[in-house]
Amino acid sequence: MLTLHVADLLLTGSGAAAVPGGAVAVDGDRVAATGPYEQLAADHPGARVRRWPGVLTPGLRQWHAKWLLECAYHPDPREYDELGERMLTGERLAALEMTGTRWAGSVRRGLQQMLRHGTTAVAGGFGDPVVSTAVARSGLRVVSAVQAPGVQVGEPDLDPFQHAYDLAGAIAEPLVVGGRADLAAFAVRDEAALVEAGAGTCVATVLAGRLVFRGR
Repeated sequence: MLTLHVADLLLTGSGAAAVPGGAVAVDGDRVAATGPYEQLAADHPGARVRRWPGVLTPGLRQWHAKWLLECAYHPDPREYDELGERMLTGERLAALEMTGTRWAGSVRRGLQQMLRHGTTAVAGGFGDPVVSTAVARSGLRVVSAVQAPGVQVGEPDLDPFQHAYDLAGAIAEPLVVGGRADLAAFAVRDEAALVEAGAGTCVATVLAGRLVFRGR
């Protein structure tokens, strides 16, 4: 079934002007059309409609996926009382009694956290077979890390905007007709507010046409 994803503002990432009340028509795993909702609704009267608050953008790219998945432990909610909610790295990670099951769970939760931050593509080069298998199963698109930013302050962050100056620097690729339907919605008013507030404002992530995260 063709689906229209609608938001207060559509940013295609292609350099085109923002579209107030914009929508993306998704057919299977592909973008069928972009433009004003009224136009797309008229063209596709039987389409399912999903409305999101704020802005609709292309999916984001996580440059530091290797570090976030192979050099950090993402606690299970049942461990929060003992370990806290933040990922464990360095000495805290080294001190943690690790099992294969525990590590595989951390990798899955790390990927889930990326989806919660609007991520649809990750820079590759994974050396851990548990990580590479989990990434392949997740459906996240793997992209080259060749152009990844070489300078960062502190540890990498789950928020791709922490290492991007604007939307163009954070997205995986623009939303174009015929392209893969990877998109995200954020509860902010415009691009400037998104860059300032970050990807933690994500309310929905669509990966190859599938709704894989929906905020409350």
